[in-house]
Amino acid sequence: MVDHVGAQVISAARPEWIFPFTGLQPAQFRRLVKLVAERGGDAIADGRPGRQWSLDLADRVSLVAAYWRTNLTMRQIGPLFGVSHSAAHRVIDTLGPLLALAPVRRRRVDQITIVDGTLIPTRDHRLAAPSKNYRYSTNLQVAIDAHTRLVVALGDPQPGNRNDTIVYRTSGIDQKLAGRPVMADGAYRGNPEVIIPYRKPADGSELPDWKADLNKHHRTVRAQVEHALARMKCFKILRDYRRAAHTLTDTASGIAHLHNIILAG
Repeated sequence: MVDHVGAQVISAARPEWIFPFTGLQPAQFRRLVKLVAERGGDAIADGRPGRQWSLDLADRVSLVAAYWRTNLTMRQIGPLFGVSHSAAHRVIDTLGPLLALAPVRRRRVDQITIVDGTLIPTRDHRLAAPSKNYRYSTNLQVAIDAHTRLVVALGDPQPGNRNDTIVYRTSGIDQKLAGRPVMADGAYRGNPEVIIPYRKPADGSELPDWKADLNKHHRTVRAQVEHALARMKCFKILRDYRRAAHTLTDTASGIAHLHNIILAG
């Protein structure tokens, strides 16, 4: 699409490029850029003595979101924005954490959250482990508000060969959700504070009708978190994470933030 670095193709100044590469509507994107500026995005220097960014803040935010959404390599994403691959790498490293989901400080008394884990194929074997998807993966715990369907918390990624019931505790998401009801599937057995479906009796008999009905309702409600995970994975970087594993926390948090902006409208 470009012959050399410096011939910018994608720009946030052209609204028609915003949605295809970020998933956000132009008004949503402008609010995001304003938030990143308030978090100090304008104050971050390029990192090279005497050099300023060749892209303004809006284009840098667009680059990060486009990278997450397309999972292009640095040598591909850089020229699309008219910068070198090393500059694109610096933009993502410095600006990505500023897009992260803000911690929920106040929660409704009646808030019910739904938690589930998803495997993120991760090439950094310092954290990833062989898992049931036959790839080196990490286990990412995601919790949503059952009413709004917005992501409210994420756990720290853990090796993908660990079960959800263990990762729920080791990822720290249990502490973030403490004090409110939490729903999950049967894989979270062993965490008494989590509401899981009724299990069939050990003797093989059928569940009473009232328990079967509650399980059916439980599945219907719990499906919302699976839908949220599917929407988050529209950002293709979560389908094949090539960066260092320690950056996955900020990346997943940023994508959860974008997911919430898209869902809230």
